Amino acid sequence: MNAPESRQDKARKIAADAASYKVCEGCDSIVGMRTVLCPNCHSFRFDESPQRVITQSLLLGSREQSSVTSSDLL
Repeated sequence: MNAPESRQDKARKIAADAASYKVCEGCDSIVGMRTVLCPNCHSFRFDESPQRVITQSLLLGSREQSSVTSSDLL
């Protein structure tokens, strides 16, 4: 069985393909480019610049999760 992917590993993958993601301006979550409403805060405003995605992914990957996600509620 494979070990779960670490936050740092996920952050590196996102940073390497930053053009496929955007950052929610409501809660700073990173979502896929096709997302219309943020699944965490329901905002519809996003920063699509690759540099912002890279900066945010590396920040989130360097610390413990502090937000509640839908998978935490199951």
